[in-house]
This record gives sequence, C-alpha cells and structure tokens, in this order.
Amino acid sequence: MTDETYTETVDEERRDFIHIAAGAAVAGGAGALAWPFIAQMLPALDTRAASSLEVPVTDIPEGGEVRVLIGGKPFFLRRRTAAEIAEAREVDVNALRDPETDDDRLVPMADGNLNPALLVVSGSCTHLGCVPVGPGSNTGEFGGWYCPCHGSHYDTSGRIRKGPAPLNLPVPTYEYNADGSAVTISL
Repeated sequence: MTDETYTETVDEERRDFIHIAAGAAVAGGAGALAWPFIAQMLPALDTRAASSLEVPVTDIPEGGEVRVLIGGKPFFLRRRTAAEIAEAREVDVNALRDPETDDDRLVPMADGNLNPALLVVSGSCTHLGCVPVGPGSNTGEFGGWYCPCHGSHYDTSGRIRKGPAPLNLPVPTYEYNADGSAVTISL
C-alpha cells in the first residue's frame, strides 16, 4: 500500500454564494411569515376612510365658517373677508409667540396659487384641547377665535396672540380638488 495524501480543495466563492443564498431565503421567509402579523396591526380600510373628509367650500359665505369632525377631531374652514386677510397680513410676525406668516398657514391649490380667502385649521386649542368659539361671537380679541376654557385669543389666521396657548391653531393636512371647489382634510 502506498501512502497517498488526500487533499481536498475548497471552492470558497461557491461556499460564500451558498451562505448568502441561504441567508436571503431565511430572511425572505421570515418577512413572509411576519407580514400577516404586521398587517393585522394596520388600521382597517373603514377606519382609514373615516380619517379623511372632502368638504365643499364654494357654499361657505364670505365671513362664514364650517366646522367638521373627522375621527372625533374638530376642524374649522373659514372664508375670510378682505378685511380679515388684510388684518392677518399686517401683523408683525416677529412679535408673535409662534411666528408664522399668513401665507405660511395656507396650502396651495392644484394650480399652485394660494387662496387667502380660505383658512383651514384644527379646532382644538393648543393649550388643553378645548374647542374655541369662532369669529363673530363677540368674544375674544384680534378678530379670530377665542378659547373660553382658559382665555386664549387667536387672530384671523389662527395664530396665538394672547393667553396660555403655546402654539397657533395647527393647519391640518389638506388639499384642494382640481377646480378648487372642495378640500380633502386628512388626519
């Protein structure tokens, strides 16, 4: 008998490929198994549908306001008068607690232009979440909204001007339809 040494050559590239392919298969399988568990935690379609609302705006009279509830949260849509727009634009933004220009609080229409007549804001006071009373209610200063719970005063652009509220009334996520006759507000 002869003494022969057996040497085995290892193809390292092939071994690496097999390891990578096996790891990818395991990761893909884990993702496929995990997806049903993750998907069941997402909101149902009826819940997502209830989290947005299309509101026609052409019927809101000048100086008028529409209040809507979306997902239990109030929102105000106000068609401002020329005087209210001018008053909102004349404010020294640097003197505000939460500085925003009036144009910063507007969303462009489908054609890219701003519609300063329509203001859409959240209807929850930023102090403790009460619902402010609107302009024309003979309460509050600055011609805007007034929160009777703790005395916060908002101007005609929904910016905090006086009282304990720390921030302006938030501008929700919304968009105009193609002809600008309605807005869709989303949570």
